[in-house]
Amino acid sequence: MLAIPSKRFTRTLVPFLTRAEVDAMLAAPDSRTWCGRRDHAFLLVAVQTGLRVSEMTGLTRHDLVLGADAHVRVLGKGRKERCTPLARSPRAVLQAWLREPRRGTEDILFPSAKGSRLTIHGVQYMLNKHRQAASRTCASLTQKRVTVHRLRHTAAMDLLQAGVDRSVIALWLGHESVETTQIYLEATLAMKEQALANTRPPQGRAATYRPGDQLLGFLNSL
Repeated sequence: MLAIPSKRFTRTLVPFLTRAEVDAMLAAPDSRTWCGRRDHAFLLVAVQTGLRVSEMTGLTRHDLVLGADAHVRVLGKGRKERCTPLARSPRAVLQAWLREPRRGTEDILFPSAKGSRLTIHGVQYMLNKHRQAASRTCASLTQKRVTVHRLRHTAAMDLLQAGVDRSVIALWLGHESVETTQIYLEATLAMKEQALANTRPPQGRAATYRPGDQLLGFLNSL
């Protein structure tokens, strides 16, 4: 049974958002409302850390460590704990978010309006709403479906294009194997274009081929 080869199937490229699309999504929430400030912080953390949707909705205030070595601590697949560092931008946004009045009693970092843990459907509703708003300034979002998993892919692609090693990206995302990260190498056209720019273009030029006398003599003797 193990010797039977697996069925071949079409493997599509990993979908991710461009920098312009990410900026449009981050600008979409209304910062004048509590939900808007929560959604902006949620989006910023998701696209920078690459956490899974279950990891994002399960974050508590105790999982957040701010300071010199700011990071979030999550319990991922297989109940494996990992720490993901936070960049300066989400760190400042989260510091402001922690000053917001708490809702609920569970210390959820990004709670619903009633203070409970966000559901997967609630998160997707939020993303759909902001994608529609962001598509007014970034037309390419009109044809894209934005999910937390796509934001996770976007975080991985940002790390890859910044020159981060595959093994580090695998640890960052909580992948079981480094081979899982291989899919991102096939998706980035920018890195392929950069590789092309580093190659030396062929210097040949089109010309009419003119055989030598020795070759003509050999052909005539056949």
